[in-house]
Amino acid sequence: MVRARTEEREHVTEIKAATVLPAKRTPITLHTGDGLRLVGELALPADADPVATLICLHPLPTHGGMMDSHLIRKASYRLPALARLAVLRFNTRGTSSQQGTSEGRFGGGEEERHDVAAAVRYAAEAGLPRRWLLGWSFGTELALKWGLGAGKAAEAAEAAGEAAVQGAILLSPPLRRVGDADLDRWAASGRPLIVLVPELDDYLRPDQARRRFARVPSAQVIGVDGARHLWVGERYVRIVLDQIARALNPAALVPPTMTLPTNWEES
Repeated sequence: MVRARTEEREHVTEIKAATVLPAKRTPITLHTGDGLRLVGELALPADADPVATLICLHPLPTHGGMMDSHLIRKASYRLPALARLAVLRFNTRGTSSQQGTSEGRFGGGEEERHDVAAAVRYAAEAGLPRRWLLGWSFGTELALKWGLGAGKAAEAAEAAGEAAVQGAILLSPPLRRVGDADLDRWAASGRPLIVLVPELDDYLRPDQARRRFARVPSAQVIGVDGARHLWVGERYVRIVLDQIARALNPAALVPPTMTLPTNWEES
């Protein structure tokens, strides 16, 4: 059995940038409505059912974004073990990483609506619980534009009284491809948006973000002191992962700091 603890014990190791914690990791293929196959991975808790699901949307692929971008990779490496979350990550159309290359070509954020739909459909059909989107940079725009209208899976879930997507966590949203109509759809849905904005972001800073998201009553904008758009540094990675756990499974947080464990005990 494996357990997370914050105190020092025998067989306890500190969780560092390259740490990979136990999980059941399976390569998956997503099939889009327009006939493409997308490379992905599903990471599940190793010895328990997940309590919630994170569907990850990566940064801009024309600037190096992919399913292996560091925050998304570290979410899949840690959150199944630390927070009992299922983590689904994938390469959008035309995107390559060491996991492989998805079919198709970059669609400028428009054709990627099929990719978001495929990921939500896969998670719904797999019976993964309490599905949330995690978008980073370009991925936030996919979440805001397409996350509430993810095709037939969304329609079927809504008809059955279940939200296909319960909410979204947005990291470094540039809001370049997102208009007021997209924000108004989220406002009308009443579903939560948790928006983490770096103090030193290159595109949108906390005060600007608060003004833009003011039209979404369910949005919580959190400025992160000292952070930059790419969230480089273990301190900022932990802030992001703690916030994800706070939204999806607060029971995983450890008092008195109410953060995820920073050490891992194996026995």
